[in-house]
Amino acid sequence: MRGQRHYYFYILASRIGGTLYIGVTNDLVRRVYEHREKLAEGFTKKYEVARLVYFERHGDIEVAIRREKRLKKWNRAWKVRLIEENNPNWSDLYHGIARP
Repeated sequence: MRGQRHYYFYILASRIGGTLYIGVTNDLVRRVYEHREKLAEGFTKKYEVARLVYFERHGDIEVAIRREKRLKKWNRAWKVRLIEENNPNWSDLYHGIARP
């Protein structure tokens, strides 16, 4: 029997109170690393959005995608409140999930 897959809904910020990016991935460490190292062209590279400020783990990709789509429709104040309720200092959570 294979181990359970995990899928992540995540929010990146350019800085405290800065530009936000919302995404979904099945490998949070790899994906945030790609954003941090600017390996993919696009929004996060252009606006230097690479601070992992919030994430959720889900066992079902459809649940993670629905969560992403729902939050993308939220106004900014709601997104900021979600971040600050869980990470009041907007700390970069990447170092806590990445293995050396």
